[in-house]
This record gives sequence, structure tokens and C-alpha cells, in this order.
Amino acid sequence: MSPNGSDRSSRRPVRRKLLQALAAGAVLATASGCTYKDFPRLGMPTPVTEEAPRILSLWQGSWAAALVVGILVWGLIIWSVIFHRRSRSKVEVPPQTRYNMPIEALYTAVPIIIVSVLFYFTARDENKLLTNPDKPQHVVNVVGFQWSWAFNYMENVDGDTGTPAKPLRENKELDAIPDRFLSKAPAGAEGVYEVGIPGDRNPQNNNPGPTLWLPKGETVQFVLTSRDVIHSFWVVPFLMKQDVIPGHTNSFTVTPNKEGTFMGKCAELCGQDHSRMLFNVKVVSPERYKAHLKELAAKGQTGYQPAGIAQTDHAKNAETKNK
Repeated sequence: MSPNGSDRSSRRPVRRKLLQALAAGAVLATASGCTYKDFPRLGMPTPVTEEAPRILSLWQGSWAAALVVGILVWGLIIWSVIFHRRSRSKVEVPPQTRYNMPIEALYTAVPIIIVSVLFYFTARDENKLLTNPDKPQHVVNVVGFQWSWAFNYMENVDGDTGTPAKPLRENKELDAIPDRFLSKAPAGAEGVYEVGIPGDRNPQNNNPGPTLWLPKGETVQFVLTSRDVIHSFWVVPFLMKQDVIPGHTNSFTVTPNKEGTFMGKCAELCGQDHSRMLFNVKVVSPERYKAHLKELAAKGQTGYQPAGIAQTDHAKNAETKNK
């Protein structure tokens, strides 16, 4: 047998083993029925809301898909380097191929399939996360401004549905918020507020910024408005952030499931003191949350802080989707 024939025959078992190993790796990575808890968080913090695991699972799935594609590409590169290297005993120009239609169709179709799958799961999870319930248990208007935050709690603090006498719509401070958000506040919501400055500190951990209080195990809808420029409301362990846009109201809903004090910040470069736009989120029991609202009322922090720049009339209630 010629040396060249011997080389080819000796390469076949190695080639088969390499392809089998790649196939086994792809099956193990894609076919195992694991949850987000079975994988590392890959840089994400521990989730503290009922919605956050969905985001973490999407993050982990994207990494898994990237790893499978990477292993396949690296394997093919190594295979080409090893099995198509120049022969030491035979010097010749290899066959020149101008094009290969099956290969070209493959490397066109495969990226389209990968992007389509990622798009499907992203759109599915985004729609789920941004669909607010008809009647959340709590509504909080988060107001971003240079260079801190205000939190308007739309709550019936005194327990009397007959107070205040005027509806939320008649509060000039809330003109920036469309009716579809105000209608979700509980009956008799007279409201209390917390407004911060960059120099504020949380008394428990001395972290900078004002503190937003939330009840554990109850749904909270955030209504996001701005007084000046675009900010971004980001509570780090919620694994979700959303822009706070002047003249446009955004919202999303979370259900905190772990008590504690967590870090929040503005995630949109909004000017000179952007780095000082920090805040805290303190998750407590529902009973302690109600007591805190009464403490704010006792300090005279009743009513609402100005929510920001109102939407134009044609866009104020344009969205028909339940938000």
C-alpha cells in the first residue's frame, strides 16, 4: 500500500471519533431538560423576584447556544487544520473549488435558523414580562430627574376609600401619566411619596440614594416617567431595566419574593452626575410596608411629586395593548 493510502486509512478512525465527540457534545448541551438552577448564573446576580428567573433562563440559554456553535466552529477549524494539512510526501496543488452550493446554502440557512430561534424566545419572554395585570396590588410611579429619584406610592394609606375626594386624574402632579395607568391604582389612593437627592444614604447599610420600599409576595406595577432627559430604572437583582423617557410612559410589573435591601441605579448616561443617580430597594413584609406608608404620611409626605413631562395628546392613550 502506498504511503498516501496508509495516511488516509489511518485518519479515518480519528475522523469518525472527532465527529462522534462533536455530535455527543451537541446532544448533551441541547437535549438535557435542565432548569436555570442547574446552570451557573454566568455573571448574573441571584434573582429576587418571581419574574427574574425567566430572564436568567434566557441569558443562560443564549450562552448555551453560543457555546454549542463555538464548539462546532472550533471543531471544524481544528479538523480542517489537521486533516487538510499539506502532505510531507506528496507535493501537488490541491483541487481548486470555485463554489459549493450545498455548503453555501448550509452556512446561509444555519445562521438564519439560529437568529430565528433566539428571536422567538426573546420575543416570547419580552411579551410576558411587559404584560401588566389588570389590577396589580400596588402601583408606584418612579420619577427620574437630574440627579436622583422620586417614588410616588399610589396607595390608600388610611384605608378609607372615600378619601381623597378628588380622583387621581385631577392631581396636576400626575398629568404626565396616561389614564390607563392611573385607573389601576386602588380606590381612595391619596398617596405618599419619597424624594431623594444624591447625598441621601440608606440608614441600614449606608448605601447612597433614596430607598424604595416594596412588599414581599405582592405584585407591584412601576410607572416610569421623567422630568428632563432619558434615564433608566435598573434594580440589579431584578435582572431587568427599562428606560425612563420624558414625554413617554413605560411600565412593568414585578413580584418580589425575597426580603432584603438591594442596589438600584440609572443605567442610561444622562449627564454630568449620572453616576450619582443611585437608589435602594427595600423588600419587607406587607405589614411592614403598610406601616412605612403611614410613617411617610406622618412626616407630611402626602400627595405626589411632579411626575414629569406629559405626553402629547395624540400619543397619550394610543397604545391598545394592556400595559
